[in-house]
Amino acid sequence: MQVVAVILALALLAVVLFVISAPLRARAGAPTDGQMDPPPEQAELEAAREAKYREIRDAELDLRTGKLSRADYESIDGTLRAEALEILDRLQALAGAKAGPAGED
Repeated sequence: MQVVAVILALALLAVVLFVISAPLRARAGAPTDGQMDPPPEQAELEAAREAKYREIRDAELDLRTGKLSRADYESIDGTLRAEALEILDRLQALAGAKAGPAGED
């Protein structure tokens, strides 16, 4: 009788470990959402976009804290937003190129 209890306890422990380790196993394997990793150029552009957004927020904070004058802020902000738009345009062009021309199957 004790042998059966030990076997059941070990089986239960194995099931619990299997369930608990599922997220760790999923991270180590392929993406779980069915999508592949983005191409390197897209990943670089997305990182550049986030960095540019961070720079814009930092400039706004510098203006609010008095580190930048209004004139300096407007100059920096215009430049940063123009660069952000260039990055967004490149991302959009890359997405359009990846989708392919309309009407093709």
